Amino acid sequence: MKRTLGTCYYPEHWPEAQWAEDATRMAEVGLTWVRIGEFAWSRLEPTPGDLRFDWLDRATETLGAAGLKVVLGTPTATPPRWMLDKHPDMLAVDAEGRPRGFGSRRHYCFSHEGYLRESARITRLLAERYGANPHVAAWQTDNEYGCHDTVVSYSDAARVAFRAWCTARYGTIKALNDAWGNVFWSMDYNEFNQIDLPTLTVTEPNPAHALAFRRFSSDQVARFNAVQVEIIRELSDAPISHNYMGREVAFDHYDTGRQMEIATWDSYPMGFLEDRIEADAAHKRRYARQGDPDFQAFHHDLYRAVGQGRWWVMEQQPGPVNWAPYNPTPLPGMPRLWAWEAFAHGAEAVCYFRWRQAPFAQEQMHAGMLRPDSAPAQAFHEAAQVARELADLPEVEAGQAPVGLVFDYAAAWAWAVQPQGRGQDYFRLVFETYRALRKLGQSVDILPPDTDDLTGYRLVLAPGAVTLSDRFQAAMAAHDGPVILGPRTNAKTAEMHMPVPLPPAIPGLDVTVARVESLRPDMPVPLAGGGHLHLWREELEGAEEVILATAEDGQPVAMRAGHVTYLGGWLDEAALIRLLSAALQETGVKTVAMPEGLRQRQAGGIRFLINYGAEPVTFEGVTLPPAGVHWMR
Repeated sequence: MKRTLGTCYYPEHWPEAQWAEDATRMAEVGLTWVRIGEFAWSRLEPTPGDLRFDWLDRATETLGAAGLKVVLGTPTATPPRWMLDKHPDMLAVDAEGRPRGFGSRRHYCFSHEGYLRESARITRLLAERYGANPHVAAWQTDNEYGCHDTVVSYSDAARVAFRAWCTARYGTIKALNDAWGNVFWSMDYNEFNQIDLPTLTVTEPNPAHALAFRRFSSDQVARFNAVQVEIIRELSDAPISHNYMGREVAFDHYDTGRQMEIATWDSYPMGFLEDRIEADAAHKRRYARQGDPDFQAFHHDLYRAVGQGRWWVMEQQPGPVNWAPYNPTPLPGMPRLWAWEAFAHGAEAVCYFRWRQAPFAQEQMHAGMLRPDSAPAQAFHEAAQVARELADLPEVEAGQAPVGLVFDYAAAWAWAVQPQGRGQDYFRLVFETYRALRKLGQSVDILPPDTDDLTGYRLVLAPGAVTLSDRFQAAMAAHDGPVILGPRTNAKTAEMHMPVPLPPAIPGLDVTVARVESLRPDMPVPLAGGGHLHLWREELEGAEEVILATAEDGQPVAMRAGHVTYLGGWLDEAALIRLLSAALQETGVKTVAMPEGLRQRQAGGIRFLINYGAEPVTFEGVTLPPAGVHWMR
């Protein structure tokens, strides 16, 4: 499949006389795709029923005439002000009971029926008008579900919808009371209409209630998305996508991903380094102009799984952003590196955000491919270089990686509902496992939690997967390669109860988690052979082989039976790399200690080397400059 480049464009922001020149320059720099429309509702319908699509007709025609393909976004992330007059109760409400205000974006509640109908209406109008348009080659629903903490809403609309959801899920109020353990603290309900939302309780809410509400909130996102997808698919043959975010776990992306043909995500490496990664000051300073060496790759692999193989970067950071704690300029070469890294992980397209920097409103300090005066900025030149290089690159196919790593959104909710200690975060645990694998030179596939076939994987890991699915357990039993579980794997039932027999309760694995403790950051436990346990520790009982133990008292930390290992604690990087190295070498997978900042990715028959460092690095006879990318067969 041919790999392509694109950008995000807002014709409504610029004089119409400028559109043709912009389109010509986009084509000349080597772009293929242009995303438009996702924030334009107030210009498409300035007052209720006053439809003004003529300008969008002309913009689409102008872009198409230059040979560009349009990704048309539905504008539902930014309902106009008149919508609030029409539906004053449509606003999302935060956990403190405060409505989200008008004046930015994503202020709607997913559970509001009136707004859902309005979203379906505008989607149908767009699909009827552009579904057969030859220039509209793809669609995007809404924009960045979950951004700005907007999945979970405590509105009246959510309360009504949650009660209906509970009725459908549990059937009887007795079944709900039993499932939630409501006998504790006299929390029993007599009817579903008594159920409130799990916020503003005197102490923490019932964890089963809180987890059910997280699951409901995720289902509401999938429901909202499905309405738009079904309308577009009825009227258009073009593929449909949604642009997801980095470290966004409030809803199950696999559920929405199954509805559409393509998963996309918005990659802002330097912004994410500052506000979404646990790392010390030295690490953030070292990579301040590059981004973390593993964060983008992790999401590339995650969204490849969400998209069932088809995925794009819909928004690629082009220069300084406006929203992080600090917003430096990228190291020269990084906009090129970020694109090539995405292609190495199988991206079909990388689209830079945005074409021209806006001189007004909230994102005026966010760089574009052009400056506000239309002069080329850093990403303009580097995108042109990538376009030239793409013409000479052989076909890049992702291929199956030797390592499979499970990522489970429901596990993230369970950890958040009952962390049992500060710093206990599911995403962090899985990401640190991924980082350690990458430091050993590995390519990794992210696996959904209901994966039922592990064929071809030399090593499979499911850290922190709080409730293992029956499908995955059957696949694990049939698999003949090493599987590493834990910590906290299979620790709860789907209704947030502690199961008996005690975890991990894996057939054929004589290991029991007898007790758990969360550790202060300044209380690491040294391990025999090097490294430490930190943050989380489990007391393991059983007769299986001990493969990791503490240095102080010889207590088991990891135990193995056959091909299954249970890890009863959160390992620091040194201990984790030791455990993973042994598991990989046992299966014959070659490991290599990658130099600082250097990563590799095997993409089918092509091997990529990617230097996130600010200094040159030599590896296996190849010298890469700062922000350098090298590929070989």
